[in-house]
Amino acid sequence: MIRKRQVHLDFHTSGLLDVGTKFSKEQFQSALKAGHVNSITVFSKCHHGWSYHPTEENEMHPLLNFDLLGAQLEACKEIDVNAPVYISAGFDEKDWDKHPEWRFKRSDDKADCDEYESETHFHLLCFNTEYLDVLCRQIEEVMVKYNPCGIFLDIVSPRFCYCDKCKEDMKNMGLDIEKEEDRKKFENIVYEKYTTATNNAVRKHSSTATIFHNGGHIPKGDYGVIDANTHLELESLPTGGWGYDHFPLSAAYVRTLKDTDFLGMTGKFHHSWGEFGGFKHPNALIYETALSVANGAGCSIGDQMHPLGEMNMATYNLIGKAYSLVEEKEPWLDGAQNVADIAVLSSESLSGGRDAKADVGANRMLLENGRLYNFIDGTMDFSQYKLLVLPDVKIEDDKIIDKIKAFAEKGGKIIASAEALTKDGKFFLNIGGEFIGENKFNPTYFVPAFDTVNGNTEYIMRCNSFRFDAENCEIAAYVQNPYFNRAREHFCSHAHTPNNPAEQFPGAVIKGNIAYIGWDIFTAYAKHGHLCFKEIFNYVLDRLMRNSYTVDVKIPDRAVVTYTRQEEEKRNILHLLFAHTTVRGENTEVIEDTIPLYNVDCSVKKEAKPSRVILEPQGKELPFEYNNGNIKFTVPEVDIHQMIVIED
Repeated sequence: MIRKRQVHLDFHTSGLLDVGTKFSKEQFQSALKAGHVNSITVFSKCHHGWSYHPTEENEMHPLLNFDLLGAQLEACKEIDVNAPVYISAGFDEKDWDKHPEWRFKRSDDKADCDEYESETHFHLLCFNTEYLDVLCRQIEEVMVKYNPCGIFLDIVSPRFCYCDKCKEDMKNMGLDIEKEEDRKKFENIVYEKYTTATNNAVRKHSSTATIFHNGGHIPKGDYGVIDANTHLELESLPTGGWGYDHFPLSAAYVRTLKDTDFLGMTGKFHHSWGEFGGFKHPNALIYETALSVANGAGCSIGDQMHPLGEMNMATYNLIGKAYSLVEEKEPWLDGAQNVADIAVLSSESLSGGRDAKADVGANRMLLENGRLYNFIDGTMDFSQYKLLVLPDVKIEDDKIIDKIKAFAEKGGKIIASAEALTKDGKFFLNIGGEFIGENKFNPTYFVPAFDTVNGNTEYIMRCNSFRFDAENCEIAAYVQNPYFNRAREHFCSHAHTPNNPAEQFPGAVIKGNIAYIGWDIFTAYAKHGHLCFKEIFNYVLDRLMRNSYTVDVKIPDRAVVTYTRQEEEKRNILHLLFAHTTVRGENTEVIEDTIPLYNVDCSVKKEAKPSRVILEPQGKELPFEYNNGNIKFTVPEVDIHQMIVIED
């Protein structure tokens, strides 16, 4: 099991700056103790290409005169802190300058490549060149010299390179560079070559060292990437553009992977990596680490050491405010497995598109409703879930369609939208009607057949819609077309044409255990966030689930609800989190002030009456009622994060 209180200590240092002259083992250790840190990633080689230790396979930083890496490893060992070693793999600016033949080419356009190469940033190298052999020798040198507990390789992912070597190899393999599928095939071949070689370089010298290849994103369903690692680290810096709902989406998939430990990686920075002098408010870091552990992850906080080698004590006092709380909660975190009622079949896993909008929208809706959910891919077991969501994207794989049919036939509930329920122009499940095709009008209007917050009226739907017939089913909503699409020859008002009440068709239906929504509402919710999109989903979700939610909590939409099980300890843990986020600057979402929630009513399903319900880590028992398989209790206060332990 990987440790839960890690720091990722960036150290990308120009060859023009003095290095390590203020490093002190005692000061380094004091910082780690202040931060309650029990694992820290330290540097062998940075993006600039310099090594921070004596080396025969690379060049030591020109202004470093001692073994900085060795000193850090020794300091960590003395106080029982794990220390995986970082080696920059995708970037090596020194060798990029020295070896033009190793350079990654992002296109066949010379002007485009010239522009990329002239920009002030780190530049990629190609793993399909001799550079890979050099990198492997550098890894082996670290393994032999230091025997670290782990290796962290950075800035690596499948990507297509147009260098001469790659183009020649593609041609020799009979692959056509003009075909996207051939380019995708070749980039995966090169990536597998890279992971095989680098993993072998580690395994030659250690059977236990952890290995992680960081590409900044864990692609759902791509086991060629996932299986190359011993564990996963989910990079997700909310203030760096990711936002606070990014990590829950990543974690909701990764926690379904069997026997895979993972960390949530945030940063102490106000913005993102490379920021000297940037600090979050302590409440932000407390919330972000609580979000990690509530989603089944350990924690990793990004820092960047000053070139002189002195640890910034303000940083480690800040980290300590979060990690002291994580340390206190660890007895209720170790071995805990997340419980979920709902599975979302990831559109990214179907289409291969990173950060697919349909996934983003589905994640936000479920997160905002306080539901227990996972994201899954088509290889996983559907049967453990009560309900399956198929968001927007057409499913081409017949094996997955057969699994969906089998799930439905056994009584599993399904909500599908847009083209997700169609194959060859037809519905592959019975929704009480026939699929017609895409509606030529956009936007359209949603007319609810149920009560909404703003009553029974027409709501604008800025998204694609699909026509279908409906018979012998419940119509949950109708669609109305506009009088015409907005065009130069005919438009109305500032934005879009009003609804035409004379043209109304079924828009969302329920038949038995199947609901179909004829708009791509999940993609649209990610883009526009209209309440009416979520209202449609919530209505059909509640109709199908019929009060069978494992957990139902009366809590604001910005809150997060998760539920875990520690089988050995015979207990469940309900996690409630809440923080008020504010956008500062142009697009930086921050957390500062805490706003506690009071008297939060909770209902949890459990087959047998529990022995105790306890607030932890406070150790305070709560009164509860137990009737017909439901535990009901009230949590007096949620201040950022509260755990409620339900003992068998």
